[in-house]
Amino acid sequence: MFKEFKAFIARGNVLDLAVAVIIGAAFGKIVTSLTDDLIMPLIGKIFGGLDFSSHFIVLSPEKVPPALAGSTDYAALKKAGVALFGYGEFITAAVNFLIVAFIIFLLVRAVNRVAPKPEEAAAEDPADVVLLREIRDELRARKGV
Repeated sequence: MFKEFKAFIARGNVLDLAVAVIIGAAFGKIVTSLTDDLIMPLIGKIFGGLDFSSHFIVLSPEKVPPALAGSTDYAALKKAGVALFGYGEFITAAVNFLIVAFIIFLLVRAVNRVAPKPEEAAAEDPADVVLLREIRDELRARKGV
């Protein structure tokens, strides 16, 4: 069983997937920083100082600790266990996704343009078509056509 596992791990697809996951995690952190630290503040500035992370609705006001009453600190309220509808965090996550998807699209597009295209192998006719052609050719030969 160990040999089978070793053969499985050594296959190219598994190693490629492992590398992709590691690079994807690192890339995700870069995109999160790009979104949180650069793009979302610019969007907030364009829309009059909006900070999307502070946009939420308190779903259980009775659970808000007295020290946090009237607070607009999403992270502190969430840490205190207050049920929140954090639509601002969702907007940030959605922008993160769109950025990642667009960058991946650009990368795949660039690789497809640069990578050599595999030569198409001559499509072989199916066996039944070859057989029918042979029969046709034999019939023509018999008729003398």
